[in-house]
Amino acid sequence: MTFYSIGDVAERCGINPVTLRAWQRRYGLLKPQRSEGGHRQFDEEDIQRIENIKRWIESGVPVGKVKALLEENKVDSHEGWESLQEALMASLRHVRPAKLRATVATFCREHPIDALIDHVFVPVRQRLSLDQNTARAMCSLLDGILIDHAILALTRARKKLGKEALLIGWSIDDRTRLWLEAWRLSQHGWNIDVLAEPLDSPRPELFPGQQIFVWADKTLSRHQQEQLMHWQKQGFAITHHETAL
Repeated sequence: MTFYSIGDVAERCGINPVTLRAWQRRYGLLKPQRSEGGHRQFDEEDIQRIENIKRWIESGVPVGKVKALLEENKVDSHEGWESLQEALMASLRHVRPAKLRATVATFCREHPIDALIDHVFVPVRQRLSLDQNTARAMCSLLDGILIDHAILALTRARKKLGKEALLIGWSIDDRTRLWLEAWRLSQHGWNIDVLAEPLDSPRPELFPGQQIFVWADKTLSRHQQEQLMHWQKQGFAITHHETAL
């Protein structure tokens, strides 16, 4: 039987080792064997279980309810994401930065960042944007904390071997989303640098030999699509980073 270290499993499954340890210690979701030296050893059955856990969490199920699901109980996935949204809103209403920061940190330990961005952070920011008074200040507070977390994630990613790339906002209005997308990319093996100021035109000729991602907060216009194809035909390594807009 082949065994894998926690580092091997983390890379293969796209899960932070800290998260794997939390799934084992805090939630009892994993029971890896131990080597003679006391190191965790995972087999193929463990890896399949991890993939199943990921699928439940990405569908919005709170990590605390996953063990029951693995034992064939049923939970409404939409209810899971809504509960996280409400928990975040509750922290915002108390206007306590330390509590809000702790809430976001807990979410990040327990859920994949892709899912958090799409199903928690972006929906909550959209809800707050509907109110131009108090909610606007709350959204600004949340944005600051999210950007802090994004920068920490980018810094951690640079300590590992990874592919380097530049992320550029292309005619965007929402700068915070640019940092969230940089955070997303950093969790997929990229060492990302961010052009903090969006550009009307990315101008890839200013960054020769650099892999470039461009991100827009709406579907690319026909002109943008044609311009992107033109740059690619010229040999620039420039790609549209697409997410659920």
